[in-house]
Amino acid sequence: MFRCKTAWFSNSVPEDHLDLWTQEGGSITGWREADYLFSADATCPDTKRIFESKDYIWNKVTVLHSLFLSTCEKRQSVKSVCIGHYVLPPASVQDEVRKVVGRLIWEREDEETAAQNQQKTLSLSEVEHSEEEVRGSICEASDTESSESEALLWEHLKSPVSCMAPGYVSIENLPKYSGDLHDLGVGSVMAQENLSVVLHAKGDLRLETRPVPEPGPNEVLLQMHSVGICGSDVHYWQNGRIGDFVLKKPMVLGHEAAGRVVKVGSAVIHLKPGDRVAIEPGVPREMDEFFKGGQYNLSPTIFFCATPPDDGNLCRYYTHSANFCYKLPDNVTFEEGALIEPLSVGIHACRRAGVTLGSTVLICGAGPIGLVSLLVAKAMGASKVIITDLFAERLGMAKELGADFQLTVKKDDAPQQLAKTVEDTLGAQPQITIECTGVESCIQTALYATRSGGVVMLVGLGAPMATVPLVNAAVREVDIRGVFRYCNTWPMAIAMLSSGKVNVKPLVTHRFPLEQAVQAFETTRQGLGIKVMLKCDENDQSP
Repeated sequence: MFRCKTAWFSNSVPEDHLDLWTQEGGSITGWREADYLFSADATCPDTKRIFESKDYIWNKVTVLHSLFLSTCEKRQSVKSVCIGHYVLPPASVQDEVRKVVGRLIWEREDEETAAQNQQKTLSLSEVEHSEEEVRGSICEASDTESSESEALLWEHLKSPVSCMAPGYVSIENLPKYSGDLHDLGVGSVMAQENLSVVLHAKGDLRLETRPVPEPGPNEVLLQMHSVGICGSDVHYWQNGRIGDFVLKKPMVLGHEAAGRVVKVGSAVIHLKPGDRVAIEPGVPREMDEFFKGGQYNLSPTIFFCATPPDDGNLCRYYTHSANFCYKLPDNVTFEEGALIEPLSVGIHACRRAGVTLGSTVLICGAGPIGLVSLLVAKAMGASKVIITDLFAERLGMAKELGADFQLTVKKDDAPQQLAKTVEDTLGAQPQITIECTGVESCIQTALYATRSGGVVMLVGLGAPMATVPLVNAAVREVDIRGVFRYCNTWPMAIAMLSSGKVNVKPLVTHRFPLEQAVQAFETTRQGLGIKVMLKCDENDQSP
């Protein structure tokens, strides 16, 4: 059954087994190159139950597919225990590793069908002929075996395939199964391992394994690659709510994301397995008046990743509407694809503010949203951009990204005095101010600083009520506009990134594997760096 297959044997396997293997046409090699691995040292009953080989069962030799060991070896974050000459994860994660291996070992329907068909045509003479061949093989392998052992072995071997140890897969069917594991480099879709970052309650953030979802007709199943941590994710973690959106049941976090298509729904025609895509997290549930008017982001029933009660995509596998997944050009990385989400906030804000050639712009706050607003404003033709922040490090990043002026502020600075400093620095009041902090004093500064007839964009979300110089703005005809997320921005963002007009790569300052999600969230909470990126594909941690 294992003819012409290479194998690796542990030193404890008896010499006669090695001889039998080579007599049958097999070869022996190092375990990393082997198709199968054999060891007589296995002591874990569960391992034996799953991996015992029909051909060697009478000697209780455990057979492992090399993929299993490779999986174990890659899971460096999981403490493993040594058994003989191979590694097996502890019992707490064995199920998870089995799921990675998938149906390679655990499905046997095809073999059962073949066995049933074979059983119908197998004559008694053929059975007797097979018996003689096997008995001869046993004698060559070990002439010291007791007649009782031989009898037990023959009883097992002459049984139909459907009576084999649960989960056994023959060599003949192996290529079909192993192909699923390597197609497109996206891993096994069948593997029911879906590590997810789940918020259960205020302050209660957990890593959980959930089932891999099945895509609907208009959906795609994605293997997630890169997911950025947003301030809203941290806010839900720390407070359990944002405004009227209150966490009432466990919710998967994450909405700044990109991944690879693994499976498509029956009605999807513009995407295929292997496509690299960026995810727009807001999907309208119905074709209401907002949808018809092109403002689907304002639909009161919109689905939005990681906004109660909707789950996000900070996980290994995730399903999403195919119409809101956008193919990435080859020269745009997964991380850039994930950063399209915050970049879209900047695009939407600059569009609504009317940024154009020659605009002068004030940006309050040099966090991720302030920085992407800076990038977009410059790309749209702003001639001068001044940006403010409490932290010199962030202003240093703003300077690298193209800010013409950087202004360090203090919490106790008077809004009107700051407005005067902005005017003195620019040489005139800015035509447009994009307020990205949500802090009351910053909103006041924005209104005082903007020239008469100009526009103030309120992007940052702070307290539900704020005291602002509304009359001052009104008599000077300063327009106050708000933004709610974004709409119709992904195509423009992808074009900006692909053309090189906008470079978001410097924004990523920290990277963590998905298994270290809690540490990544703590890094974001402490305000370290700019953008923290979680890498969801355990086999690909590249940007």
